[in-house]
Amino acid sequence: MSVPAPSAPAAPLSRPILAGVVTALVGFTSSFAVVLTGLSAVGATPEQAASGLLAVSLSMGLACVVLAWRYRMPITVAWSTPGAALLAATGIVDGGWSAAVGAFLVTAALILLTALWPALGTLIAHIPPSIAQAMLAGVLLPLCLAPITGLVANPWGVIPVVITWLVFARLAPRWAVPLAFVAAAVVVAVSLVQESTAVDAGLLVPRIELTAPTFTVGALVGLALPLFIVTMASQNVPGIAIMRSFGYEVPWRPAMLVTGVGTALGATAGGHAINLAAISAALAASPDADPDPRRRWVAGVSTGVSYLVLGGFSAAFAALVLLAPEAVIPAVAGLALFAAFGSSVQQAIDDPGERIPAVVTFLVAASGVTALGVSAAFWALVAGLLVRTALHVGRR
Repeated sequence: MSVPAPSAPAAPLSRPILAGVVTALVGFTSSFAVVLTGLSAVGATPEQAASGLLAVSLSMGLACVVLAWRYRMPITVAWSTPGAALLAATGIVDGGWSAAVGAFLVTAALILLTALWPALGTLIAHIPPSIAQAMLAGVLLPLCLAPITGLVANPWGVIPVVITWLVFARLAPRWAVPLAFVAAAVVVAVSLVQESTAVDAGLLVPRIELTAPTFTVGALVGLALPLFIVTMASQNVPGIAIMRSFGYEVPWRPAMLVTGVGTALGATAGGHAINLAAISAALAASPDADPDPRRRWVAGVSTGVSYLVLGGFSAAFAALVLLAPEAVIPAVAGLALFAAFGSSVQQAIDDPGERIPAVVTFLVAASGVTALGVSAAFWALVAGLLVRTALHVGRR
């Protein structure tokens, strides 16, 4: 593993600390609505969804601190946003919420197995990127349509959110989604005042709600396996590449062990999965965090501590979602996924020779069909790989 040499004079320690705070704020506010949407879709009650948000916030915060401190690198960990989108697209699985929790535990076991048995990682790497990205794009499509349908369902609530996002997508892209969430919070506050709705103080108290897991074939094949693949292909692998682009060689096995253990610890509390940060990783690892690359690990620790603090407000964020007017929060979640959807589509169809299998994969995933109790994400992978094999067989 290597750490780049310093390239500029020392900056105040407050600089990497602030970079970590910004990393956590952007990462949390940009996608917490997606996490709550996904957990609710697979059967979590509002209390269980809030517990899940708290669980992933605490586990990824501790994982950031452990990895950044131990390896003196700005390694940051995040919840699996594409994984949460997958939950939202999958919906209730055979066995309900307890089976979803069982699927989270199996996902954790697969991540740990990837660390202990490199052949599993190699097997995942053999899934064509176009197929994996097409599956993700199909999963994301229904969520990305929410801002559009929301403009019709509740124009006065959604228009301020969309306009805020559009303005800051031009002026400050990093903050576009967080500020869209602020606009949504204002819409919620105005709605509560207009309707004279009292907020139960009990909703604001963070709590862990444990669920005994059950295991069903439909949940394991239709949820755990796609969740593992999406987490690896869309988060862990790009996260390693982004860190490498800044000169850091992230230790693969320890990173998978820490995120696997973190996912396992959070699973029964409703946490779906944590992984290496991808897009937000650059905020802590770039020269903007600190000119001296040897000190940027402080940003990684600061990110983790900030996630722990934000976790304390998880119940309040969940309450905001619960009290929001129709279509407002789904619109924020959809806007948060626009960039991921665009990137997935581009990677899926980039190679003309892989385009047809990718299109089939995308369409099956977007269809939302369920067969034999197994969700569309799994059948999308199967269909894409079958079509790809049929089109490529006999070719060199």
